[in-house]
Amino acid sequence: ISLHGSDVFVAERHAAIGMAARAAFSRSDWVTACSDDLRLRAIRLGAPAERSETVPYGVDPERFRPDPAVRARRRRQLGLDARHLLVFAAGRLVRKKGFEYLIEAMSQIAARCPDAVLAIAGGGDLERELRARAAACGVADRVTFAGLLKQDEVGEFLAAADVAVVPSVRDDSGNVDGLPNVVMEALASGTPLVATTAGGIPAVARNGENAILVGERDPAALAGAIGALLDSCALRTRIGETARRDVIERHSWMHVARRFERCYLEAQRHAAATRDD
Repeated sequence: ISLHGSDVFVAERHAAIGMAARAAFSRSDWVTACSDDLRLRAIRLGAPAERSETVPYGVDPERFRPDPAVRARRRRQLGLDARHLLVFAAGRLVRKKGFEYLIEAMSQIAARCPDAVLAIAGGGDLERELRARAAACGVADRVTFAGLLKQDEVGEFLAAADVAVVPSVRDDSGNVDGLPNVVMEALASGTPLVATTAGGIPAVARNGENAILVGERDPAALAGAIGALLDSCALRTRIGETARRDVIERHSWMHVARRFERCYLEAQRHAAATRDD
């Protein structure tokens, strides 16, 4: 059984689905989760601790990579010139993505970095509210809502961006991302990442090494981390290069496939041992 996030959240909140999850776990030979947080929650639902492990998602470092030509083209399309500093975020416009805190952070960044702009890609129920928040914070002219993007387009925005941000939170109902895909995509792109410590993000993002991590629901902390990167080309380069190197060495799909292959072998061994018993 492989777990991704919402599956466990729903099982935690609904008794009948929780019973179904426990029944499935009781018959499982091996369980994987994309984050330690998700694995521990699954264990509380009945997953076998000794036959479970965390396997973070992989990413294609050829599809998501630095590309000066793509960067220049996409920035021209956005009407940006060399002086602009582009902050990019992507995800469904729902509470657990934390975009309201990023918009509030932009209002603080405006004074520090007058040429900074934010693009948010994705669709969802909160779009109208987020647009209103941008207006209320006085940054409507700095925030672009790019709508739903294909994966290749996300890669182009990441190549064009100076900083990527994943401001995820555990929402009021307890829902939280397992490991947002855009985290891996940003790391692979070599775009310096600012993210929160929500969910499985710390499984792949190490503060001060391949990303900058801050607490949840903290616009001031987000603004400080983003501002520090926007202020320093050298810091952006160091964080971004470390992130991409880390992905190539540890998180390409080939590496992840090998880990899953080992999990299947463990499941096979357990199933065989159970039959023998």
